Amino acid sequence: MDAIYQEYTLPEKIKQDIENYIGTLDKKPNKTQLKKILQEVEQEYTSMNVDIGESVGLVSAQSIGEPGTQMTLNTFHFAGVSELNVTVGLPRIIEVLDRSKSITTPMMEIYLKDPYCAGKEIKSIAARIKETLLGDVMHEVSVDIAESSIQIYINEKILESLSLKLPDVKKTIKNGAKGLKIDNEGNKFIIFLKGKDDDIRKLFKLREKLKGLYLCGVKGVTQVLPVKREEEYVIVTSGTNLKDVLKLDFVDETRVISNDILEIHDVLGIEACRQAIINEVLKVLDTQGLNVNIRHIMLVADTMCSSGSPLGITRYGIVNDKVSVLARASFETPLRHIFKASICGQVDSLHSVVENVMLNQPVQTGTGIPKLVIKENK
Repeated sequence: MDAIYQEYTLPEKIKQDIENYIGTLDKKPNKTQLKKILQEVEQEYTSMNVDIGESVGLVSAQSIGEPGTQMTLNTFHFAGVSELNVTVGLPRIIEVLDRSKSITTPMMEIYLKDPYCAGKEIKSIAARIKETLLGDVMHEVSVDIAESSIQIYINEKILESLSLKLPDVKKTIKNGAKGLKIDNEGNKFIIFLKGKDDDIRKLFKLREKLKGLYLCGVKGVTQVLPVKREEEYVIVTSGTNLKDVLKLDFVDETRVISNDILEIHDVLGIEACRQAIINEVLKVLDTQGLNVNIRHIMLVADTMCSSGSPLGITRYGIVNDKVSVLARASFETPLRHIFKASICGQVDSLHSVVENVMLNQPVQTGTGIPKLVIKENK
């Protein structure tokens, strides 16, 4: 069998993948069938090769840029949940390709393990994921100016649905109001300021601080929405916290999706980040009904991730890392780049497209690669 593999000019990695896949099959192909498989793979591989000198960057830029001009600027809204919006269209493309640090609508799609994916305790599971603050379980809160105190009444039904008890609430209040006197009578908590002469504003500031104290759930996940997709339930969230969600025992960690590429890079690494860029751009193009070959998007993702950490297609990202002085100057702030290069004595070898176009020279791609030599007749 090894001799058959050697007959075909395929990379060793592809040959190894084919061999591994065949090893998983119950019915193994015979020599004739294996030759046919390798022949078809070789034809597909050869047809995908790029010609020497092909301007792949320009082709990709044009292939993505031209349909991009037809994109809309709309935002998709999930019915029934006011906070759950999804940025789509051109704004989302810009967020991904510019590697925005804070995206407009961070969200996750959380897939669940059996039996929860079939809908068992789905509301309880969703409530455990949603970030719950002390203000969410308050039945009533009032400020007593005469006594310099705040009275909080806890809704025990909501507390029970979250599998929490009053001692958990008391512990949270103690951590958030350190050094203050706290009285507890059933579901009523009274927090006293140290002195009765304290400013009224301090009382109201403390009230707002208490409302925002973290109680349970995944931090950063402000809304949850169980959605049925085909035969299973998926929890769509507003807000993202990939690291903490992956720790939950009922979550299928192999299929959790976040739309924050920087968070994916921090938690899962650069390869996952690269795949996320491809998926997010393709998702936007699909929702807009635009057809762009995946290889153009893969080239952009490779360029953004080639340094080991994701860089945006901006003057502070991949443009800043270009070797050519003129290429950096052609994007934005040309004087700064030219002055800096002059002071440092940098040399531009004019290997790329942009700098040769600027200097009206033949570009070293496509027809600019071959040199024509003529032997004149004397």
